[in-house]
Amino acid sequence: MLDVSDLKKSYHKVEAVKGISFKVSTGEIVIILGPNGAGKSTVIKCIAGLLRYEGDIWINSLKNKTLEAKRILSYIPETPSLYELLTVSEHVDFVAKAYNIKDYENRAEELYERFDLLDKKNKLGKELSKGMQQKVSIICGLITNPKLILFDEPMMGLDPKAIKELKSLFLELRDAGVGIIISTHIIDSIIGLWDKALIMKDGNIIYERSKEELTESDETLEEVFFRATGI
Repeated sequence: MLDVSDLKKSYHKVEAVKGISFKVSTGEIVIILGPNGAGKSTVIKCIAGLLRYEGDIWINSLKNKTLEAKRILSYIPETPSLYELLTVSEHVDFVAKAYNIKDYENRAEELYERFDLLDKKNKLGKELSKGMQQKVSIICGLITNPKLILFDEPMMGLDPKAIKELKSLFLELRDAGVGIIISTHIIDSIIGLWDKALIMKDGNIIYERSKEELTESDETLEEVFFRATGI
């Protein structure tokens, strides 16, 4: 599904990502953990094609910046960026039509209901709280039926019910064969949700294990995180 090989990214003379490689399989949830400044968001933005980088990134054997790859990729950023003068439903309609998605209306209604936005569909982007904006951003990311989804700190600003629904969606998407990357520094938010964990520090992947491998080591993810990062 996703193959990242020798990914490097520098900002002027600062190396933010230092030649990392990893893979995400079909129907696999991979979490990227690390302290602030570890390079997590930079990796996500490189995969999404938002930054220039060195190395290779393939999505379903397609270069990530090709139109074909972008059609099967969704990116939900940490900070939502909505159009101030579009309503909630207009945002979703715009994205669905831009991707030429047919018969999406029922799916949209289901997502509005799950995220308590049914009565907010006609509100403008500028009228929404940060949490509501995040919900709209998530729905826009899901309405295109992606095969790979990148979530950057997806729980930020969400209320408890929305967090519960999002966690359920993670598992539903995985069962449907969608590859998922979740970047976060809040370990508690993804307990029980992941198949493979990557821990980053100073632009490097310093730990990579499957859930089965971690279970066999008789350590918790939190224990490994603090030992590996030295925090």
